[in-house]
Amino acid sequence: MQAGFIGLGKMGFNMALQLLEHGHELVVFDLSEQAVSRMEEAGAIPADSVADLASRLSSPRVIWLMVPAGDAVDATIRDLLTQLQEGDIVVDGGNSRYQDSRRRAVELAGVGIRFLDVGTSGGLEGARHGACTMVGGEKDAYLCVEPLLKDLCVPGGYGYMGSSGAGHYAKMVHNGIEYGMMQAIGEGFELMQAGEFGFDMEEVSRVWANGSVIRSWLMDLARQAFQKDGSLGYLEGTIADSGEGRWTVEAALERDVSVPVIASALFRRYRSRSDNNFSDRVVAALRHEFGGHGFHAPQ
Repeated sequence: MQAGFIGLGKMGFNMALQLLEHGHELVVFDLSEQAVSRMEEAGAIPADSVADLASRLSSPRVIWLMVPAGDAVDATIRDLLTQLQEGDIVVDGGNSRYQDSRRRAVELAGVGIRFLDVGTSGGLEGARHGACTMVGGEKDAYLCVEPLLKDLCVPGGYGYMGSSGAGHYAKMVHNGIEYGMMQAIGEGFELMQAGEFGFDMEEVSRVWANGSVIRSWLMDLARQAFQKDGSLGYLEGTIADSGEGRWTVEAALERDVSVPVIASALFRRYRSRSDNNFSDRVVAALRHEFGGHGFHAPQ
C-alpha cells in the first residue's frame, strides 16, 4: 500500500521502518534532513516538503502524521491542504488531545477529506516490531488504512474505537492507567528498598516478571533498568508528563467519574519535580526504557 509519512522522530522512524519491511511504499518527510536520508536508505521515497510529499502520492492519498501534539499537527494539516483532494485520508498517530481530533475531523470533512485519530502504544520496541493502535473516525476510512494497521501492530493489537476522537480518547485513558501502574511499581520497589533485607532489585524484578500476578512488560522494563544500576543512580527522580494523565483527570472531573489512583499518580509526578526518592527514579527509569523519554542525571 502507498502512503505518506510525516514525522520521523523516535516513534515515527521505527514505525516507518516497520511498514517498509512489510512491503508498503512510503513517501516520507521530516524537518530533519538526516532522518529523511536514513529513511531513503531503508527504501522510502524522500520528499523535501509537506506539499512535495502530497504531490508524490496517488489519489486517494493516505498521509500518516507522527508529529508533536498541538500546533504542529494543525500547521502540518494546513500545509497539506493545498495539495489534498476530496476522498484523501489524514491520519494523526500522535498523542493529540481527543477534542482537537474531533475539531480537525469536522474541519477536514468540510472540504471532503477524511480524518482518523490513532492512539499508538507500545513504546519504541512496539513501533519497531509491532505496536498497539486505537482508531477513531469514519469506519470506511478505517477500513481503507487497515492494511497499514495490520502490519504496524501485533496480532489483535489494533481496533476501531468509534467516531472521531474515540481513538485518542482511548489512548488518553490508556495512558492514565499507565500512570497508575507505574506509580504502584515505583512505590513497591521503594518499600522493598526500605526493608532490612538488602534486596537485589534486579533479582526481585526478574522473579516478579516470571509467573507472578503482577508480571508485565513494565516489570520486564523495571528489570532492564535495574540491570544498568540497582540503585538507578544514573537518573534523578524528576518525572515529566506529556499531558495525557492531566487530560484523563480533567475528563473524569467533567464526567463525575472517580479516578483516585490516576489522579494521585499525576500529582506525584508534579511532586517529583521538587523532591527525589527511589520510587520516582523507578518511574522515570520505566518511562526511559519504554519510550526513550529523557531523564535528569544527578547533578
